[in-house]
Amino acid sequence: MFQVDGVAIPLEYRRRPQARRYILRLSPQGVATVTVPGGGSARAAREFVVRQQAWLLDQWHRVRTAALAPLPPAGVYFRGERVPAVVETPGRLRLGDLLVQVPESAPAAEVRRHLRRALQRLAVGELPARVAELATPLGITFSRVTIRDQRSRWGSCSAGGTISLNWRLIQTPPLVRDYIILHELIHRRELNHSDRYWTLLRTVCPTTDAAEAWLRQHTAGLREL
Repeated sequence: MFQVDGVAIPLEYRRRPQARRYILRLSPQGVATVTVPGGGSARAAREFVVRQQAWLLDQWHRVRTAALAPLPPAGVYFRGERVPAVVETPGRLRLGDLLVQVPESAPAAEVRRHLRRALQRLAVGELPARVAELATPLGITFSRVTIRDQRSRWGSCSAGGTISLNWRLIQTPPLVRDYIILHELIHRRELNHSDRYWTLLRTVCPTTDAAEAWLRQHTAGLREL
């Protein structure tokens, strides 16, 4: 736990031997994570957080304000479209074809939390299967698929074959979802972003440019929840 101006912020340390510098991030749930590079120390990481405490406190207030805000009037992104979250009956919320159980008279922060968790569960149920569907005809293998809650990355592929995907892909259209999955699967052939990598990706995903354009235009809206 890190204390700053009377605010207690959960703090976690993650050692990443491949990291080149200390990195501080704050999750939508208000948990701070410090990436400790190879050769780094817990003491140096703590000192790094102290130097960044003004930034951390500002981000914490932003996350807190967003969590307490009502759902966007225009709706929440779901499968690429803004869909209104409608209270069908007391305690039940509908977002498109997704039904979410929410305690009656729940405050805004709790409604958002239940909706986010429902979308995360849906992502866990759907995204790994889609990875397998796209990988099989390409003859690409992978070890496993993990679904993560990340602010700045849509996916990653480890040298060991683990594909990690952001749960918010469930909010994007199929065109974008498949692009991100293929982006990571092609790293099983080329673990870099060389010209050869992009040639391979565009061969299997001709809609690469359209998917990236959609993300550039809508990423801010995806992070409203």
